[in-house]
Amino acid sequence: MNKTIFSVGIIFGVLAVMLGAFGAHGLESLIEADAIDTFETGVRYQMYHALFLLILANTKLLDEGSKKLIFYLIVSGVVLFSFSIYLLATNDLTGFDFKKIAVLTPVGGVLLISGWILIGIRSFKKMN
Repeated sequence: MNKTIFSVGIIFGVLAVMLGAFGAHGLESLIEADAIDTFETGVRYQMYHALFLLILANTKLLDEGSKKLIFYLIVSGVVLFSFSIYLLATNDLTGFDFKKIAVLTPVGGVLLISGWILIGIRSFKKMN
C-alpha cells in the first residue's frame, strides 16, 4: 500500500505542476483573472495533498488499515475538490454548465478535512 500511496502522491504532484503552468500561461488570455485565481486554489490544494500522501506513505506511526482509509479520503477529496474547481474555473470555455456540480467542491473539502483529522487522531494514539 505504501508504494501505491507514494505513487499517487507523485502523480498528484506532477499534475499540480503541469496544471499550475497551464493555469498561469495557457489560460491567461482565455478566462478572467478571478477564474485563474480560483484555478490556482485547486492547484495549491492538490499540491499540498500530494505532499501529504508522500508523508503518509513513509510514516511508521500508522497501521496499514489507517493509511488505506486516510489515502482514500485524501484521494477522493482531491478529485472532488481540486478537479471540480478546475472545471468551475474554466466553465466559460465549455458548453456544459459545471456550476451544476459545484456541490462536489465542499464535499471534497470535507473529505480532505476528514483525512487530516483521522491522521491526527490515529497518530496521537500511537504516540501515547
